[in-house]
Amino acid sequence: MMNRRSFLNLAPGLAALLPGLLSGQDIPRRPDDPVPAQVETMYERGLDFLAKTQNAKGCWDDATGSEPGVVGLCVIAFMAHGEDPNVGPYTKQINKGIDYILSQQSSSNGYIGNSMYNHGFSTLALAETYGMLDHPKVAPALKRAVDLILSAQKRNRSEAWRYTPDSTDADTTVSGCQLVALYAARNAGVPVPDAAFQKGLAFMARCRGEDGAYGYTSVGQGRPTLTAIGVLCLSLAKSKEGKGFQSSVNYLKDQLNYRDRTYPYYFEYYMSQALFHADQEVWADWNARNIRYLSTIQNRDGSWPGNKGECFNTAGSLLSLALNFRFLPIYEK
Repeated sequence: MMNRRSFLNLAPGLAALLPGLLSGQDIPRRPDDPVPAQVETMYERGLDFLAKTQNAKGCWDDATGSEPGVVGLCVIAFMAHGEDPNVGPYTKQINKGIDYILSQQSSSNGYIGNSMYNHGFSTLALAETYGMLDHPKVAPALKRAVDLILSAQKRNRSEAWRYTPDSTDADTTVSGCQLVALYAARNAGVPVPDAAFQKGLAFMARCRGEDGAYGYTSVGQGRPTLTAIGVLCLSLAKSKEGKGFQSSVNYLKDQLNYRDRTYPYYFEYYMSQALFHADQEVWADWNARNIRYLSTIQNRDGSWPGNKGECFNTAGSLLSLALNFRFLPIYEK
């Protein structure tokens, strides 16, 4: 089977257009697009921490490490470095993580975990490993996970998502999580109706103020983290032409020194992706700042500190740096 790094290092966008393709030739990384040595060192230390602290069940023992969505983010952090789920130094960790996510999926309705956050990030992990991992249960599990997201949207009066599949109200964080998962699933070859994206994006748009900032459940009290989620969703939708998109990007440009004190690594995770897709020059500025910031707070053992659990903190930090590698389809422009 073709090496993971080789496959996802194809010409930009090809991996996203041809998910599951396992033949071809190696195309080296562009010489004018190097990965900073500091990023490689930080990333390897972070992965080493995750590998050493994963337990026998495939999850982690800290505050949030047993949540399948957090396990999903850890799996994606390995994959985003170009690690091959079939051969290589972290094959066992990736497979154990996927097995744990599968073990948390309901046999009755496909729901993964106990919240739509968990379900969305778990679905994203399944989508990013689909076609790469030689595992017979991933494809049906991904299909059932997508079906659950779609059925939850149909039951929701805002035609979006919130905490549970039966929620009738919606917010931009949970909805953004589901939209990103659906885009990744579609990239992987799972059919997703256009209407699902359109309705989800329409809800997000209703939460965007005139200044471009997104609110939580409606217009008002816009926040950088929520706005980064909104920008990412529009970017994945290839909807960058409207005034709303540009106003949101301009809002984020003024927030390059912002740090979310409540959910810091959640902010870094989304801010990096949003700016990468929206404006390469601004992303380069943000990326340099983010590298400096994360390098000063990374622990000696390779983890990052915080009150949400070291594995979540570490996965979020690593994924905010992962755009430097660009190995995953969801990280391709």
